[in-house]
Amino acid sequence: MRKITVEVCCGSADDVIESYKAGADRVELNSNLFQGGLTPTAGELEVAKKATALPIMTMVRPREGGFCYTEAEYKTALADAKILLEHGADGIVFGFLKENGMVDLERCRAMMEIIGDRESVFHRAIDVVPDWKEAIDMLCEIGVKRILTSGQSSSVFEGAETVGAMNQYARGRIQILPGAGITARNLRQVVSLTGCSQVHIAPQKTVYDRSASGNPAIYFGGMLYPPEDRYSLIDKNQVQRMRESLVRE
Repeated sequence: MRKITVEVCCGSADDVIESYKAGADRVELNSNLFQGGLTPTAGELEVAKKATALPIMTMVRPREGGFCYTEAEYKTALADAKILLEHGADGIVFGFLKENGMVDLERCRAMMEIIGDRESVFHRAIDVVPDWKEAIDMLCEIGVKRILTSGQSSSVFEGAETVGAMNQYARGRIQILPGAGITARNLRQVVSLTGCSQVHIAPQKTVYDRSASGNPAIYFGGMLYPPEDRYSLIDKNQVQRMRESLVRE
């Protein structure tokens, strides 16, 4: 069976460490996965780099809610990319769109100049563009290495046909990385349906931190009020099982 690269979507240095223990091939380091992943701190990256030997792609996304950024947010993204690369990031995951949803080629080109010879990934902003073929052509034009996508669907399993079409359309000009909603149950089907040679997974487990359980009426976030005595961590056992299923005949 062909080699399938397993990338794990991480929200912390601990997630990276757990992914490394599970035998992941590569990770994407973020903060705030609940809102789709935002820029991590340089400290998280530094700790993860020292603790593992994994290639670490770092998200650069200055805020949640769309991809058409203010001038200050755009400059922040460029500055964050420089800092993360200086701290050892193996590549940058980013995405800039115009207000009409099309790829902002000028801003993407500026980010590519900062990334230089490191790896570049255009993230799931591709899933909201009006014409993904045009977007792929534009990203190929400026030398982006990889696109993370769910095939413009809420999950990659639902969008597998489109991801497969993207892979065919790319014709090796750019890598297509399927991600979002991949589970142990649908992993092999996603690989088969898309024809892609890599996957982006994020199996998690719940870990309890009882330090905040003395007063359950207190919430530190917004209106959703999640419990404050628990958090998510990458489940290394699930990652390991998913990797093993890809080499099973």
